[in-house]
Amino acid sequence: MKKTMKTISGRLARAASCLMEGRPGQAMTEVVLLFPLFLLIVFITAKIFALLVLIQKLEIASYYAARRWQLESHLNADQAVWDENTLKKDIEKNVRKYIGFDKPAVSKFLNLKEMKIEVVRTQVWNVITLTVTTSPAGVKMLCKYPSQAVCAHPYGKACADGYAYLCQGGKSMEVIKYVPNRDRPIQFVLPGLK
Repeated sequence: MKKTMKTISGRLARAASCLMEGRPGQAMTEVVLLFPLFLLIVFITAKIFALLVLIQKLEIASYYAARRWQLESHLNADQAVWDENTLKKDIEKNVRKYIGFDKPAVSKFLNLKEMKIEVVRTQVWNVITLTVTTSPAGVKMLCKYPSQAVCAHPYGKACADGYAYLCQGGKSMEVIKYVPNRDRPIQFVLPGLK
């Protein structure tokens, strides 16, 4: 590794001295041929990293939404309107902000399209579902061939899902959290103690 770095720095130094003296420099074969390949690998790695970041953000945001709904929602039907109109909208606003819908650079990097939060009340559990839909990743070079050719026999559904995410977009990622019903904390008293 040390020898490689020394070779590269020596070549760059020679190229810089040629440019300073006004002599035309000779392009290095490595730079001319391998630089575009390096950029392609960096770009694809960044898109895979964006998907991993989005999944982590979804998990954290769904935990926030579920926990906040558990602690601030009401069992009483009189407050159900407040829960739906005020609490749910505030949770959704904070989740959208955390995931990155309000920042154009983050939204573009993560390929964000739309988001929704659904709450289903049951007798014991509240089911909170966070769904984020993505737009196409925009790696047109990888989408040159059809899905049937790329995801042939040895590859399966995972390959088709990855192809659909990169090329077709509109993939929905969903996180479901179950939180128990609770109204307001009640003071706990051990039986027999008063």
